[in-house]
Amino acid sequence: MATGDIRSNKAIMKQFPKVELHRHLEGTFALPTLHRIAMQNGLPYSESMAEFKHAVQFPRESEPDFLTFLSKFKNDWYRSHQDVYDIVHDSVREFAEDGLFYIELRFSPEHFALHNNFDRMEITRLVIDAANTAAREAGVRIRYLVTFNRGKQNQHQMIELYRALRALKIPEIVGIDLAGDETQFPPDQFTEFFAVVKEEGMYGTTIHAGEVTPADQVWESIDLLHAGRIGHGTSSIDDSELQKRLTKEGIVLEQCITSNYQTGSWVDEEHHPLGRLFRAGVPVTINSDDPTIQDTDLTDDYIKACSYFDLTIDDLVKLNLTAIEGAFLSRAEKSSLQKDYLAAVASFREQHGV
Repeated sequence: MATGDIRSNKAIMKQFPKVELHRHLEGTFALPTLHRIAMQNGLPYSESMAEFKHAVQFPRESEPDFLTFLSKFKNDWYRSHQDVYDIVHDSVREFAEDGLFYIELRFSPEHFALHNNFDRMEITRLVIDAANTAAREAGVRIRYLVTFNRGKQNQHQMIELYRALRALKIPEIVGIDLAGDETQFPPDQFTEFFAVVKEEGMYGTTIHAGEVTPADQVWESIDLLHAGRIGHGTSSIDDSELQKRLTKEGIVLEQCITSNYQTGSWVDEEHHPLGRLFRAGVPVTINSDDPTIQDTDLTDDYIKACSYFDLTIDDLVKLNLTAIEGAFLSRAEKSSLQKDYLAAVASFREQHGV
């Protein structure tokens, strides 16, 4: 990109309206609030914010290291419902600073409830109440996906939890996310669970697949688990027939450039599949994954995408319209969101002359 190009200007690009489909609440937290909670609860961290940041975030300039990345996810911070409310509220309140226009934020009730054995349904309500309040304050549109972790529950336990969640009748929950170890827990271990989800038809489904596994697992996630979207799916670049199917059926890939580098799942950022898949017409989207743990934000990934793949502002708009089309919303909601999104883009263009 040329010097002076707004695509490399972070202050301007933070204002660009963004639609995000793949961000984990567990990897997104307001650092000052988390630090206060840690000090308040007597956790073994430094009072120095600089030292605290070093302890809880992946080193920004570090070489890829999956175990170091994983070690930054903690679930023993929160000792009260107020702690959970505060971290969720303050984290979502910051989303507007990153230009988020609409987000489908995913979270695991287990993460926030495990250490204290809080009631999972109470925590689900609490998280959504806190996030809804913050999103209204920030002017961000928000819906939720509930994450089920492959390595922590079998599919029968998942069905039980799913039915309890469904009984809450929370309209802002629009999807189910299957995350966790792709290698040890492949799609065929969860067919009964996702058959129930498909039959009831209440929620969309997104499956983490093809991040550290071959393209075969993306196929299986579609065929066995009825995936409407795929988390990461970087190995799709290796299978042209899969790309045709993704395109034909509108199955969106939620791709995350920085995250894939830090975890080591795709270390050559400049040749990340997102650019090639986009040029081939495959429905891909730009996402942040776990931005606070990564010591980054969604805007950083937009700037990388522009730099590495020479994406234009028009391309970014197209990617965001793909994200809206892939959102787990009704057709009427998508149409309304698209109209409002294009109005926000028009305002951005007018303000910055692009």
